[in-house]
Amino acid sequence: MVSENQPQESALIRWYADRIGKPTSIDEAYGYWVFALGLLLGIVGVLLMLISAPASAGREVSILAGGAGLVFLIVGPIIRLPLQKKAVYLAYAGLAVCLISLAWFTVVFPDQWSVNTGSPAVMVLYAIGLIIIGIAGFLIPLITDRADIEELEAALRDTAADESDLARRIDELLGSLADAEADEDDLSRRIEALESELGDAAADEADLAQHVRQLQSMLADTEADEADLAERIDRLHESHGRFEEYEDSAGEYRWRLRHRNGNLIATAGEGYTQRHNAQKGLNSVRRNALGATVMRIESEADLPPADEAFEPVSEVESQATVELYEDAAGEYRWRLRHDNGNLIGDGSEGYSSKSNAKRAVERVRELVAPADYLRFDPTGFEVYTDNAEQWRWRLVHKNGNILADSGEGYTRRNDANRAVDRLRERVEELEFEVFEDSAGEYRWRLRASNDEIIADSGEGYNSKGAAEDGIERVQKYAPDAKRLAIGRAAFEVFEDAGGEYRWRLRHQNGNVLADSGEGYTERRRAYEGIESIKRNTPTASLDESAS
Repeated sequence: MVSENQPQESALIRWYADRIGKPTSIDEAYGYWVFALGLLLGIVGVLLMLISAPASAGREVSILAGGAGLVFLIVGPIIRLPLQKKAVYLAYAGLAVCLISLAWFTVVFPDQWSVNTGSPAVMVLYAIGLIIIGIAGFLIPLITDRADIEELEAALRDTAADESDLARRIDELLGSLADAEADEDDLSRRIEALESELGDAAADEADLAQHVRQLQSMLADTEADEADLAERIDRLHESHGRFEEYEDSAGEYRWRLRHRNGNLIATAGEGYTQRHNAQKGLNSVRRNALGATVMRIESEADLPPADEAFEPVSEVESQATVELYEDAAGEYRWRLRHDNGNLIGDGSEGYSSKSNAKRAVERVRELVAPADYLRFDPTGFEVYTDNAEQWRWRLVHKNGNILADSGEGYTRRNDANRAVDRLRERVEELEFEVFEDSAGEYRWRLRASNDEIIADSGEGYNSKGAAEDGIERVQKYAPDAKRLAIGRAAFEVFEDAGGEYRWRLRHQNGNVLADSGEGYTERRRAYEGIESIKRNTPTASLDESAS
């Protein structure tokens, strides 16, 4: 902000400073330019008066220019003088009155303007303006005692000096206060050191409490695993299918497995010459189907011969080692390294203790071989059970991003499946709601007519527009997305943000048990990595000395 004693550096002021001298105030420079403008207008008015005819437009302009020029010639020097503000304001008022009279002149000229006497009213108003300007520039300085003003200014300077002295005293007091605060800071540091020692003791106590909680959690997990195992054993004895043995038209014996809804699940594939041989084939399927490993083969041409023997992964000698190590954060992790030195896969998270990491490895050993492949084209609905043994669904893109989830759990798988079907059929009709959560992130949710939340975004977005884009993706992909049922675990192959393909092993509760650790340039390579994991993990040795 430029004060009156510090002129604003406009083009007019810079010219004045370069040609005449640095102005002490803005009014000094502007007064000069007002004076110059008045002189120019006066010259123009005189010249036009000489060449224009009476009552013509040229005569009107000449009178206007001359009248304005006279006013500016008088006001300019007054503005430049170091007068009181009230005198300057009064000069501006007189200037305004003169300009009003000139505007009035343009109304009365030429019809009401006498060539000899002009318009008395207009001229009187113009004269009043000149008188006001004269009072501002002459009378006010005469009636104002400059000595009183200078005495007042001196008193103000003395007051400023007293204020400066008072400020110095305040600074001294502040310095003394700062010294006291420094002593107080030193005392505070000592107190903080004592509190830190107390905090360390509390931290040790907290660590002990955490270890107790971890042991309790491990016990709870064991109990949950036992309950889950019992439930799964019960499920194994439940079936909605039926084996049927029959004799075909060629006189050979066959079997087939049909669901209760009539769908054909499996057939013998070949006929048997005797019924008891068909019965033996049926019993072999019963024994070997449960727990059989899943191997993805690209095409029928790649299938091995039907009579070619193979060894189960539990009997194949592994060409890899599970390395157990502690990371920089003090957490225990595992990774599977091939004998050629390449990293095949690793755990997706760290564990607070080595025993928890070992348990995670054993869980992967158990689940990796029978784990199925989930195919997203380009999206799919995953139906799974969470840690609370409730059924949920989520809409997953092939790049691994979760586009939507159920928002709540269901007690039965069929209820979750029906929720998926309802969303696929009515996603374009249902109304989405975008809201801002307590963390300042934007989310969306989908409510049914009974105000029940049937779907939500599952994650927050940085802006409302990003949340609306997420809704558009759900509306685009949900109608055609297939429902994918996860067993105990399943492999997902996805394309990451860098355009590389990766895989991850996801438990039915949604937790990621393992991932590829690195990206592949081709999707086929990612599937080959899964096959390597399936072959080598179950019997891989455990190395606890890795770092």
